[in-house]
Amino acid sequence: MASGKEIRGKIASIKNTQKITKAMELVAASKMRRAKQRMDAARPYADKIKRVIGHLTQAHPEYKHAFMTVRPVKRVGVVVITSDRGLCGGLNANLLRRLSGRVKEWQSAGTDVSYSVIGSKGASFFKSFGGNLLATRTGLGDKPHVTDLIGSVKVMLDAYEQGNIDELWLLSNEFVNTMTQKPTMHRMLPIAKEDVAVSHGHWDYLYEPEAKDVLDALLKRYVESMVYTATVENVACEMSARMIAMKNATDNAGKFIKELQLAYNKARQAAITAEISEITAGAAAVSG
Repeated sequence: MASGKEIRGKIASIKNTQKITKAMELVAASKMRRAKQRMDAARPYADKIKRVIGHLTQAHPEYKHAFMTVRPVKRVGVVVITSDRGLCGGLNANLLRRLSGRVKEWQSAGTDVSYSVIGSKGASFFKSFGGNLLATRTGLGDKPHVTDLIGSVKVMLDAYEQGNIDELWLLSNEFVNTMTQKPTMHRMLPIAKEDVAVSHGHWDYLYEPEAKDVLDALLKRYVESMVYTATVENVACEMSARMIAMKNATDNAGKFIKELQLAYNKARQAAITAEISEITAGAAAVSG
């Protein structure tokens, strides 16, 4: 059994760690609330532009945009959104496990896969996983801006327009609630009726100056808005997962401290008993 001094040292060390995890839990909770507000603020624009795209899938413009043209799938691109930091439970591991499973399916079907990665954890993963990495963006912080993502998105859009990829997918974490975040995968390109919300009835538009100019700008904004909204939502997922992970760590530290305190009391009691036995033996020897 460890000595009382060693146990006291362990208790003090764990208490210091518990203070840190508790502080990180409170910080994550505060950041999670702000991230969720940004997520809620970004959704109306994304929903509106998605509705317009839904109308366009039913329209019959004189110009058929490449983003709305389905073609045989031989190469796919994936925009992967992860966090920049760890200590958020299995958030990134679950996401990357989902990606690995899907990539195996594509590769078994003879489909090449290219990637654009947002977040340091994803960039670290691909160093060992390998693959055709077209773009990487890290260090976005807790308040990502759409301008920080345009470069990574443009690389994939250019590859799609040039025919280097035939489908573009988005992989990120979905914020279900404070306790639950799940990895989700959506196809962004080509845009089909089943991919967007559509309304009943016939839709068409008058384009000014031309359908090509309008659709080029609108459809690129649509993809950018999807990636930005997913990035903001991923931050909310990260903070929520970190808050839960740090709470669990704090609670586990408390349980460990109780166990060590019990062991310390037993060690102290054993030491006192041994001292009493020695005193009694010594007294008996003197009196004898």
